[in-house]
Amino acid sequence: MTEGTTSAAAEGADTLTRLEQEGEIAADYLEGLLDIADLDGDIDMDVEADRASVSIISDSGSRDLQKLVGRDGEVLEALQELTRLAVHRETGDRSRLMLDIAGYRAKKRAELSELGAKAAAEAKSTGEPVKMRPMTPFERKVVHDAVKNAGLRSESEGEEPQRFVVVLPN
Repeated sequence: MTEGTTSAAAEGADTLTRLEQEGEIAADYLEGLLDIADLDGDIDMDVEADRASVSIISDSGSRDLQKLVGRDGEVLEALQELTRLAVHRETGDRSRLMLDIAGYRAKKRAELSELGAKAAAEAKSTGEPVKMRPMTPFERKVVHDAVKNAGLRSESEGEEPQRFVVVLPN
């Protein structure tokens, strides 16, 4: 192994360790929140796409966790920001941690990927740009990825909270 290869491997291990630490801090914070709210849920941690990923799941199928998702994921978004702040407070580093509760984001990701693929197909067939509804940053990222996978380009336009994706034909 060369020195460059060794240092790249060490840097990758350092990044993984840092992301695992973010997940641990987030899990502790969220466990405290669940205790305060008297809600049952298990915490699952992972590292996906160079970011810590934490999920709150329930074996009982309880609808209680839906309270933490809120209407259109608004409570989930707020909890994710609070969790990122808790991680930042502990580490001093900005976190890109992703939080999912009761599978909401996983389900939303699948729906948005399909929506992005349909918009790409429409742009291909009509040759016209396709403007989509306003979306959160998470939603726009999923749509951009789906459009890219379909072989097209997309851009975000507008100002928050009315920012939206435009799918561009070739």
